[in-house]
Amino acid sequence: MTMDPPSAPNTSQEAAETSNASRPRTQSLSQQSDDSQTAADFIRDQLQLEADAREALPYSIENCTKPLGPLRQNVFACLTCNPPPTNSSNPYNPAGVCYSCSVQCHGEHDLVEIFQKRNFTCDCGTTRFSPEQQCTLRINPETNTKGGVHSEQPDPNNKYNQNFRNRFCSCSIDYSPHEQKGTMFQCLGLGTHETGGCGEDWYHPGCLVGLGPKWYEKQVKHVSNDNVNGNSTLPTISEDATPQEGVDQQVNGNQEAEDDDDDPPLPDGFPAEDDFEHFLCYKCVEAYPWIKRYAGTPGFLPAVFLQKEGEVSSSKKRKSEDDESNEGNERSKRIKSEPEGVETVPPVSESNDNAQVKEEEQKKDEVPAAEECKLVSFPAAPSGHFSLFTASDFRNRFCRCASCFPHLQIHPQLMEEEDVYEPPLSVGGSENGSTHGSGSLYDRGESALKNVDRVRAIEGVMAYNHLKERLKPFFQQFAESGKAIGAEDIKEYFAKLRGDEQAIKEASDAAKEDHRQEQSGY
Repeated sequence: MTMDPPSAPNTSQEAAETSNASRPRTQSLSQQSDDSQTAADFIRDQLQLEADAREALPYSIENCTKPLGPLRQNVFACLTCNPPPTNSSNPYNPAGVCYSCSVQCHGEHDLVEIFQKRNFTCDCGTTRFSPEQQCTLRINPETNTKGGVHSEQPDPNNKYNQNFRNRFCSCSIDYSPHEQKGTMFQCLGLGTHETGGCGEDWYHPGCLVGLGPKWYEKQVKHVSNDNVNGNSTLPTISEDATPQEGVDQQVNGNQEAEDDDDDPPLPDGFPAEDDFEHFLCYKCVEAYPWIKRYAGTPGFLPAVFLQKEGEVSSSKKRKSEDDESNEGNERSKRIKSEPEGVETVPPVSESNDNAQVKEEEQKKDEVPAAEECKLVSFPAAPSGHFSLFTASDFRNRFCRCASCFPHLQIHPQLMEEEDVYEPPLSVGGSENGSTHGSGSLYDRGESALKNVDRVRAIEGVMAYNHLKERLKPFFQQFAESGKAIGAEDIKEYFAKLRGDEQAIKEASDAAKEDHRQEQSGY
């Protein structure tokens, strides 16, 4: 039996492995890749990255809004710079920053997005922050350079509520987007918490009707109890339905159940989202009770009461009793005004000419009456605590007579729609496309913001901007010469950044032996 002779050792392979093991990190196999990229390809990729970055943060982040004064704008609270005390009764110095400062000055901090607040001036770089936390966007008056602004006086007219502590709703819950289920709604706001209002707070639908922030759990229990007690009705089944149709109905039912789990239904008594434009919480309504008279009138939905357990049935009973009494009153009025069996004889009137002359003389003698108050024809205000939901045209429905207008005048948001400040969109590069491929920059940015975590988006943009500033000058020289960028060129540049002299020499020698030239389509 013969055996193959043992293979001779591959001295060259062993030597290569020994050499690779002794090489520094700058000579790793990943850095010896022969892949190269032309400067034109690199610049095209950079433009694509810039377009994607603008999708995540579509607005310009170059200017702070403090020089513009009070605005209705998106506001952010920084819990890193201004952590709220554990005990809510302890004094607290809240602060809010604008959109640009939230990215440029507080991008790596723990931020709370409060969304829109009216008449708010950015607090970044003021005494509401420590001198170490400076605004990097405004001009420092001492040095006449951008950045380093601190210890300026804040706007004394800024109003703060519990939202700046990351607490929302009447339940004062610490908001967590990962735990929150369903939609929260922002009150239009008639007053601040100092005057008894809410300061444009956000509310759970369940808390507005007295069911709490997890109203959906109570509804699920209520439905399950009905099923156990046999009170719920079964869905009707058509005799002509085929087995396949039954399967489809079951699949659709399961799909609807999954959708309900993602977005719980609104609580009983709460209007559908499409039925109202704005709402005023029960705190603001109680602080300014004159607005209660508008509940259920044109432009306003019926009152949505804040009820405690056991009040639902009594309110329904009260409503039915009121309806019956109203019917009885109308019937009695009709009987009194028009007795049965009695014919009314029209009075004998004078001639038309004489009547017309008298009417004209009477008009001359009359003094023009003041504008009649609309509230005279309105029903009495409902009793109890309730929130007021409005239609889109509610501003045109308010009475503006001499007695009502002073109440309305102190709330400009009730008289006309407010202008909301939005920073200008990022400039440049919008024609180069994006990962979405179509739509305006605003539409693509809005679509991306729905799916991108804001903190990750900020961190990614900041890291990208830092890398871009370091690499762009290096690749610009290749763009001007048309030379292809090789792996050795990139290694040499990064070695310079690290200050690795030995790697610089080795990469430079290897680059001299590289005789590749740019080819079309490469």
